Amino acid sequence: MEERKGAVLNGWLMLSVVIVLWLAVPLTFAAAAGAFGPQNGWLAAAAMLLVIVAALMSNGLFTLQPNEARVLVLFGEYTGTVKDSGFHWANPFSVHRDFSLTLPATQKGEPMQHIGPKRKYRISLRARNFETPALKVNDQRGNPIEIGAVIVWRVSDTVKAFFDVDEYEDYVHVQSETAVRHLATSYPYDHAEGAAQAEVTLRGNSAEVSAALERELRERLARAGVVVEEARLTHLAYSPEIAHAMLRRQQAEAIIAARQKIVQGAVSMVEMALTELSQRKVVQLDEERKAAMVGNLLVVLCGMSDAEPIINAGTLYH
Repeated sequence: MEERKGAVLNGWLMLSVVIVLWLAVPLTFAAAAGAFGPQNGWLAAAAMLLVIVAALMSNGLFTLQPNEARVLVLFGEYTGTVKDSGFHWANPFSVHRDFSLTLPATQKGEPMQHIGPKRKYRISLRARNFETPALKVNDQRGNPIEIGAVIVWRVSDTVKAFFDVDEYEDYVHVQSETAVRHLATSYPYDHAEGAAQAEVTLRGNSAEVSAALERELRERLARAGVVVEEARLTHLAYSPEIAHAMLRRQQAEAIIAARQKIVQGAVSMVEMALTELSQRKVVQLDEERKAAMVGNLLVVLCGMSDAEPIINAGTLYH
């Protein structure tokens, strides 16, 4: 089935017709009460017929808010979808009413249970948010992680939403969680030691990962007539059982990277110092003295604490 526009009439025009029919009912009953003979029976039957017609015509009136739609089903056959907001009238047998049900309390002191209102063939076309819970799943390398996402979606095809899947909202929720789980198993959480830096990871390539999630959700939810407008990761972390170990690993990697920067800078400064001393002829140093100077400068520049120099009153050779 394909979605098509439903046939409706102006609600205000039909409301005036319904009002005229209801006003004619008491007048017809009054005329039947004052008539005698066969005419009395005919007028009474006409009054009852007017009641039935007015009730049916009243049932065909309905309203739609902006970004809302109603699916028309006549005796089990789809006849069209109404998406124009306003006051409308359609075939009374194709307009299914929303309903609610109140159940009595099962035990004394418990409040009554309310079921509904259930919108049988009325559907919202507005954008909606669905945030998945923090799902525990293994990444591509088998590390247990926690991942969650938020999906912005809306219904675009009412026929698919109502007739191709059962409970399209539940379908969106289940398929969204499934897509997030599949995404987590397709990428590693972070770069492994020795791995290529161009590798796409969950933590380092959020834009690419979100785009992949959005593409997969569009493919999964197209069957339900749902359009995915945006999908983003909202939660990403290692599972508690390995979070402490991974944190120590990240701290160690950060310390190593910082020390590498310090050593590179210290070597550059030592090289600059030796070059300046040589060019300006401040002092002439042999290889042994240069080595001693390099060692002292590296200790001062790379040390974790302030250096405490020891003054040598003699010479390097005594």
